[in-house]
Amino acid sequence: MRQLRNLLPVCLMLAFAAASALAQTTVVSPTNGEQVGSPFTLNMWATYCSSRPVTAVGYSLDNSPNTSSWPTWYIDGPVAAPSGWHTLHVKVWNNGGGVCVTDISIDVTTPTGSSGASVVPASAVAVSSIQTLDDWVAVHDGGTPGSSSGATSLVSSPSLSGAARLFANQFNDFGGERYSAQFGDDTSAQNFFYDTWVYIANNANGFSNLEFDLDQTMSNGETVIMGFQCDSWIDRWDYAVNGGSPTQSWDTWLHSYAPCNVHAWGANQWHHVQIYFSHNTSGWVTYHSVWLDGTEQDLNFTVFSGYALGWAPVLLTNFQIDGDSSGTTWGNVYLDELTVYRW
Repeated sequence: MRQLRNLLPVCLMLAFAAASALAQTTVVSPTNGEQVGSPFTLNMWATYCSSRPVTAVGYSLDNSPNTSSWPTWYIDGPVAAPSGWHTLHVKVWNNGGGVCVTDISIDVTTPTGSSGASVVPASAVAVSSIQTLDDWVAVHDGGTPGSSSGATSLVSSPSLSGAARLFANQFNDFGGERYSAQFGDDTSAQNFFYDTWVYIANNANGFSNLEFDLDQTMSNGETVIMGFQCDSWIDRWDYAVNGGSPTQSWDTWLHSYAPCNVHAWGANQWHHVQIYFSHNTSGWVTYHSVWLDGTEQDLNFTVFSGYALGWAPVLLTNFQIDGDSSGTTWGNVYLDELTVYRW
């Protein structure tokens, strides 16, 4: 018995060392049984999986067949989930194709969809259900390489209102497809609040960026372009700027510090996107804030974005989706309850 007592701690230590070598995954947050809001931050890293180097990490929720993954060794970003108890499956892949899974039980207590609309004054003019307008058109965006094609239609499912708009796309060689609809001709409003719900079908593996734009012909006859996109190449929200002049324009994107990656958005669920823009009469735009699923990120960048395009008076919204591969990929995205406030 004395010999067994001496051997027992050694056996336990060997077993612990073997288990540690099999899966060395650290999940900082959320912790098991924690109450969290939506979106919550998944903060994890991994060194080994089954004693082999890590090649990718990711996660899935409950019994969903959709897994978000990245070719790196850590995650520190938002995860959206509906209210209630869920099992978060934190996944690590090694260079032999093996996978190690850590399950975390979480209680999502803050419902997705809190509103940033408190910035909108009672006197603002609202145009709602813009996704139901019949003048939506699709075109390949010439500012992207390759080619793309797309079709759009109204569907009753999935939807929040009973009439969501489907954008079905094929991308070739990083091409981007742009959809546009006119919803007014006000030339005097200078403040805008863009409010919509977004649903990514199955996964976002075929595309990299989602772009939400408002364009307006101003009282001086020039067009101000308020462009904003979730840039998954660099995991940031981007904002549009004219680096030239109205007549000799150079349109480009600047990167904010606010994180965003569409591949981290939960698939097959609705996400709330709200953006607050304003501009002066000369085309200088201030990007104030963006909300994703009720979480606000302050921006407060002021840049020039005026263009002499010769447009008639118009208020226009663009929704653009950009492919993420040199090959051919696909992606279906839905918009619902698209409302634009102006004042």
